[in-house]
Amino acid sequence: MEEELQQAQAVYKLITEFFINYSFQILGAIIILVLGFLVARKVSDIVFKICERKELDITLSLFIASTSKIFIIAMVAIIALGKVGISVTPFVAAIGALSLGAGLAMQGLLSNYGAGLNIILARPFVVGDTIRIQGVIGQVKEVHLAYTLLTDEDDVEITIPNKHIVGEIISNSHADTLAEESVGISYDCDPMQAIKVITDALDNIENISRERKPLVGIEDFGDSSINIGIRFWAPTNCYFETRYKANAEIHSALAAANISMPFPQREIRILGDKA
Repeated sequence: MEEELQQAQAVYKLITEFFINYSFQILGAIIILVLGFLVARKVSDIVFKICERKELDITLSLFIASTSKIFIIAMVAIIALGKVGISVTPFVAAIGALSLGAGLAMQGLLSNYGAGLNIILARPFVVGDTIRIQGVIGQVKEVHLAYTLLTDEDDVEITIPNKHIVGEIISNSHADTLAEESVGISYDCDPMQAIKVITDALDNIENISRERKPLVGIEDFGDSSINIGIRFWAPTNCYFETRYKANAEIHSALAAANISMPFPQREIRILGDKA
């Protein structure tokens, strides 16, 4: 029992001497850390505002601001450790060794981060663009270092690891998606009149892009109809809504203009045996 009390007294004495000798250093280190975090946050906000003023992409702006914040915090942490007499050299060596082992164990994760950095710097697409990649189509909602988040008209979120994006063929239609339709009209009708009627009908649809005008023309000649091809651009976030409105408007306009849309017909001849 006496031996345990002596050990406790020794530990208490050691702790007391440590705080007496290093109390001011510890207090100084805490103050440095607090001020460093505040400065890092302020600098990050300033850098982000500068990037916005320069009209940089939102993803690139966030990346630059976050990088500047992490850099300042790392420098402040090194200064704070030196303030309490802790050398950072062994930590750097240990971090290097751990990084090598972690790199081998997390090749997939690191490849995602590397691909994410490539996307942020090269900017093959930005937030708000509509991309088609790996058989998936959606509007870019967020771009992170590890993954890219897409969303569609139904608010379904699609997460794609960045390593599956870099090196692949990417279709980028920006904020819109192409709608392709085909309407068959009778051979007795004037196709030029039908083209005009459809073009006028599309002008009544509010969400259809005006920058890229709709294309309407004769697509091909079917067995029982002249097929009119229709191509227009609609916002990705209301693609199907716009497409369905356009179909209804086209149908009503053709009916009002007495332009018929025939159904497929087949002529069947039955040949009897000769007596």
